[in-house]
Amino acid sequence: MEKDGKMIGVFSEAEEYSSELDIAVRAVQLACSLCQKMQDTLSKSRSKDQVPTMDDNFPVTVAVWSVKAIVSWILSECLGGENISILAEEDVHQTLSNNNASELLKSVVKTVNECLAEAPRFGVEEPKSPLGTSELLEIISKFNTVGSPSGRFWALDPLDGTFGFVGGDQYAVALSLIEDGEVVLGVLGCPNYPMRKDWLSYQSSYQRIMSKLNPSNSETWNKGCVIYAKRGNGKAWIQPLLHTNKKFMWPNSAKPVSVSSNEDPVLATFCETFENANSNHSFTEGLAHSVGLSDQPLRVHSMVKYAAIACGDAEVFMKFARAGQKEKIWDHAAGVIIIQEAGGMVTDAGGDPLDFTNGSCLEGLDRGIVACAGATLHEKIIDSVDASWASSCL
Repeated sequence: MEKDGKMIGVFSEAEEYSSELDIAVRAVQLACSLCQKMQDTLSKSRSKDQVPTMDDNFPVTVAVWSVKAIVSWILSECLGGENISILAEEDVHQTLSNNNASELLKSVVKTVNECLAEAPRFGVEEPKSPLGTSELLEIISKFNTVGSPSGRFWALDPLDGTFGFVGGDQYAVALSLIEDGEVVLGVLGCPNYPMRKDWLSYQSSYQRIMSKLNPSNSETWNKGCVIYAKRGNGKAWIQPLLHTNKKFMWPNSAKPVSVSSNEDPVLATFCETFENANSNHSFTEGLAHSVGLSDQPLRVHSMVKYAAIACGDAEVFMKFARAGQKEKIWDHAAGVIIIQEAGGMVTDAGGDPLDFTNGSCLEGLDRGIVACAGATLHEKIIDSVDASWASSCL
């Protein structure tokens, strides 16, 4: 890894959080490489006509635990002895330590060691010897924080969009650093992000067919990307995922991204969650209609919706959770800072910034989350929320 004042990524090492961002990007790149292989294996293991279901949970669980171990290992190894604390959804250590989890633990250890053997391609030194079960459990013990309004911790969603992953569609690996209650950097790995905007609504099988008919000008952009940003830089960056037999070299074909300049609701692309259980589709669609968003909503799994807005492929994302549901910070932190640094806006439905100071949940959230490419669209949506809310069932 580059040191001694040399350039790290697209930033100077002297810039605040540059080293952390460099390491986080490499960790997400490696994690995405693992996920791509596991998704391909999962897809090939099904019969031609078999419908993907959540019964495919064992490989999903292995992928989740493996990504957590890989990210924890890289952060710990590369941040020079810093006390690493990571927040994520499940109690991984307890699950893998269970007496009936021996097969799962064995599979995770095997998967992690195979993945870390490729770490040098990503500019990270591999372990001197393969990790054993006790070492892996120690690495996973870094997932030991519940969040805090002070101090520093990382937030990780190792597999955001599980249904997308199982079904061969969109999913994301999301990593962010939160310091004193503020998100200071975010990295989104989107292994199936398409090279054309109009492919976002199609599953990856369709994308693979069309990519052969309409090849990209550069083979490095055929499939997948990592998008990242850090606080106060005023820019977000995108780089392709590293392909087989390639070596990761900063800036890895990175280029800046920015939100769309379109402020006309009639021409805007509106994203929402795929599952109706996670968000009230009827309310968001009614709200979209009242604002003048005329197109059908683009339903996309995972934080890929945030990526679409940051890249200028969509203009609006709204999510209004049903009563009793709470938004988790790992589902939003990385996407929020990336959109903000790319020139967009993300607030709650009252127009206030999202609050990352209260543990794992976005406490005090005013009804929902609104992310927009520009201030005009954002203002229209915020102004329309109150009028629509009284007639909703939320």
